[in-house]
Amino acid sequence: MRRSHQALTAQAHAECSNCGELKRPHHVCVHCGHYDGREVVGAGKEAKGVVRV
Repeated sequence: MRRSHQALTAQAHAECSNCGELKRPHHVCVHCGHYDGREVVGAGKEAKGVVRV
């Protein structure tokens, strides 16, 4: 009962405007590499370590 406030919450997801896959809001889409309607990371490249714009 002491830790009832630490329950797991559902994470938010939004639909990518380019490919339609689910992604985290305000993150680069890992499927197509687009963010905010433009390509940030080339398709097929790893999105790890990308500097957010």
